[in-house]
Amino acid sequence: MKRTVSDRLFSQAIEIIPGGVNSPVRACKAVGGNPVFIQRGKGGHLTDVDGNDYIDYISSWGPMILGHGHPAVVEAISKTLQDGTSFGAPTALEAELADMIITAISSVEMVRMVNSGTEATLSTIRLARGVTGRELIVKFDGCYHGHADSLLVEAGSGVATLNIAGTPGIPQTLVEKTISIPYNDIDTFKEIMAQKGKEIAAVIVEPVAGNMGLVLPKKGFLETLREETAEKGVLLIFDEVMTGFRVAYGGAQTYFNIKPDLTTLGKVIGGGLPVGAYGGRKEIMAHVAPQGPVYQAGTLSGNPLAMSAGIATLKELKKPGVYDVLDQNAQELIEGLQKTANETGVNVFTTQIGGMLGLFFTKDPVDSFATAKKSDTARFGVYYNKMIEEGIFLPPSQFEAFFMSLAHTKKDVQKTVEAAKKAFSYIKEENK
Repeated sequence: MKRTVSDRLFSQAIEIIPGGVNSPVRACKAVGGNPVFIQRGKGGHLTDVDGNDYIDYISSWGPMILGHGHPAVVEAISKTLQDGTSFGAPTALEAELADMIITAISSVEMVRMVNSGTEATLSTIRLARGVTGRELIVKFDGCYHGHADSLLVEAGSGVATLNIAGTPGIPQTLVEKTISIPYNDIDTFKEIMAQKGKEIAAVIVEPVAGNMGLVLPKKGFLETLREETAEKGVLLIFDEVMTGFRVAYGGAQTYFNIKPDLTTLGKVIGGGLPVGAYGGRKEIMAHVAPQGPVYQAGTLSGNPLAMSAGIATLKELKKPGVYDVLDQNAQELIEGLQKTANETGVNVFTTQIGGMLGLFFTKDPVDSFATAKKSDTARFGVYYNKMIEEGIFLPPSQFEAFFMSLAHTKKDVQKTVEAAKKAFSYIKEENK
């Protein structure tokens, strides 16, 4: 597979953009080689600038749940585009999408639109501090909540992929306001709440961790977070930027039947356009300016193109049986990958929920950042490069989830499993 044009574009980009990319993981440093430059996407596939076709399991890191270029989304954006791209003033589309979100997620009674997941999470942290009058934040090792200063402590995602130590550029005083403990560690969480509960403004968590690979919550973990925070007057924030409308129509909180105090959203609710949102109970959201004193603003917040794409996407996702199809295809893929790995004698541990999947090169179960980091990242690098040669486009990091879309076909799943068999066989032969 030739990537001559991609290589040339990357050599040009690296001179004018830090690392040659506008988000670190895309540089492929963790897996070796140069990134692929994409020309177009259609359905469950991508085509690069050299004309190579790939089955896409990045899905723009989650938003493209309907696949690329879905007719309903394209039509909605095109129609809105005729009226303009941005006004800096309210539109009916903002209220329509907000109402859809509130209807779908029972814990959300008011919602504020923003422009990214990072903006949503940093806004909820500020809001939680403003509402409670407390300063400490609790997060979990390996959970990534965007690149806001307070939330990069023990973050997963690109920070883990690039093995960046500490928190360069972040004042120590902010680091000291963030307590990071192991994901799924109920006992440690209870200890922290017992010791510092009256000082903690909020606990923020990915209800399903997707930024250290895909790690599922243990039974009782999320329930304990809800019980302990409610008892101590601490706000519980579910970061559903990744899981919102992906694992279920109402997100992970609907899937697990747990109501947080605040929720952050992004990705799917913008249908592939830049978007974010945060919401919660009215008495909490009433503290947000201009209704309240906690300030947050954004020039492009509620952008009409993003709103129209989000509305069209959620309308498609509300159709009966959609999530059953997504879950069934994802299960078929992950079971095929696990079976193929077993048959070739390569140790992998796989995870799946809804349209999210994870594959770790380790024989042991993965339930935390510490266990995820025991994975063989060198093997993952070999696997990634062999898969991309076979036309399978995966996240270039052991510490990222990958995503199914409704546009993926049974043929795509079959081809992916066949490609994995070749990759696993190569890995096994290489280690003889």
